Amino acid sequence: MKYLDSILKTLSKEERAEFVTYLKGRNKRNDTKNVALFKLLCSQEVLRDIDVVIYGKRNKNALHALSKRLFDNLIDFIASKSFENERSEDLQTLKFLVISNVFFEKEQFQLAFKMLRKAESKALALEQFSILNEIYYTRIQYAHLDVSIDFENLLKVAKQNKVKLLQEEGVNLFCASIQQEFLKPDRNYAKLVEELLVKFDVNVSEDFSYRSLVKVVTMANFIGYRTRNYKLLLPFIERTYSIIKDKEQITGKKLFHDIQILYFVANAYFRNKAFDDSMRYLSLMEFQMQKDKRYKHLFEPQYVLLKAFNLNYTGNFEAAISMLENFPYKRYLKNQSSYIFDLKLSLIVYYLQQERFREGLRLINTFRNSDQWYVNKTSLVWVIKKNLIELLIHIELDHIDIVDARINSFRKKYNGYLKQQGEHKALGFLKLIALYHKTGGNIDVDDFSAKIESIFGYGTDPDIDIFDLSFYAWLKAKTLRENVYKTTLDVVSVKS
Repeated sequence: MKYLDSILKTLSKEERAEFVTYLKGRNKRNDTKNVALFKLLCSQEVLRDIDVVIYGKRNKNALHALSKRLFDNLIDFIASKSFENERSEDLQTLKFLVISNVFFEKEQFQLAFKMLRKAESKALALEQFSILNEIYYTRIQYAHLDVSIDFENLLKVAKQNKVKLLQEEGVNLFCASIQQEFLKPDRNYAKLVEELLVKFDVNVSEDFSYRSLVKVVTMANFIGYRTRNYKLLLPFIERTYSIIKDKEQITGKKLFHDIQILYFVANAYFRNKAFDDSMRYLSLMEFQMQKDKRYKHLFEPQYVLLKAFNLNYTGNFEAAISMLENFPYKRYLKNQSSYIFDLKLSLIVYYLQQERFREGLRLINTFRNSDQWYVNKTSLVWVIKKNLIELLIHIELDHIDIVDARINSFRKKYNGYLKQQGEHKALGFLKLIALYHKTGGNIDVDDFSAKIESIFGYGTDPDIDIFDLSFYAWLKAKTLRENVYKTTLDVVSVKS
């Protein structure tokens, strides 16, 4: 039953209605209970004794069998929906390949070769190297039946495809290994990435397929996000994008990838404090978004988020705040909730930097769900940031009892995780704000400043991430009794 619940979470309201119609069309008898069970599971009620509700008496065995059939029907429904949509092109290629083999068996060779040519044409357009491998194997196998085939050239093309297939395999193994290794704490990730690139022979060049290049740049963005070291990865991301851009015309699904990669490049520049370059790539991103209404809607939240970041950290806080205050959150909340929460949290930070603490508190109080709920919707990292920012607002508002309770609660919930992940800056920041709060801001300036430097390494780390700088700037401003936003701009401009 738990698997049924998990599947139901993936279905929209419209898809649930479609599934009921689908079930009714398959049912051969009027007394079938699968529709009743499905509607019951879709309800928001707490379910007890479902067998009694369905059958009017206890019948666990019948309920188990019914659940199994409903599970199978859901899988069939989702599969058929998927085949109708984005996977239809892949299936079309496979269909031509399968049909060609049928015609070869029936000795309809002319038809068989025609189907193979269709399959090859589609597979080449979609860069389906594994399917192409089968196509070329079939063509080679039956080459003696077609005198027009240049056999040596066919072997050459097949070998070239095998190289691309191995390249894609290397990229896939590299990406999978990175994600596996990032589950382990306190690794030298720069060295790890270098070792894995060599191990799987991932050497980005013009010979790489479009699909492999997209995977590589997406993984580079993931590494930057996890390590907060975008300076190391920026040349790699930019070079990969330059190859993608020059490779072929960007249309259809490739337009989606192009917009996403432009965001990755713009974000990498922003995280390196190269704001002009970031805004340049954001302009390119916006230009591409205008080409398709679907993609404009899809990418609007992350585009606005990054543009507001750039505006705020270049002194244009009024424009950044205005963008986020006037953003149509409800329009995107259903399908892009994680970016909506990022946008709201960013606005809270801007309020905090402008000493609009009560507005920041009102907005943060709209996050009414539990931390675990937000972990499921966003990430644990986002929840930790939210809690730290909320702490700063309560400190600014002198909510002494609340701050004490929140610090204790935060330590119980997240200290273990932060230690495990090697997040020493977050742990050190919590320790310092607790000390600042405990002393009521009456701190020894030299001693406190030394503690800040030992945690953030501002003076020794030229690549310190801009978001880490923001937390550092708050501490420095409080230590020197300066304006937080001015101090933020000062430290960011020095590190740019």
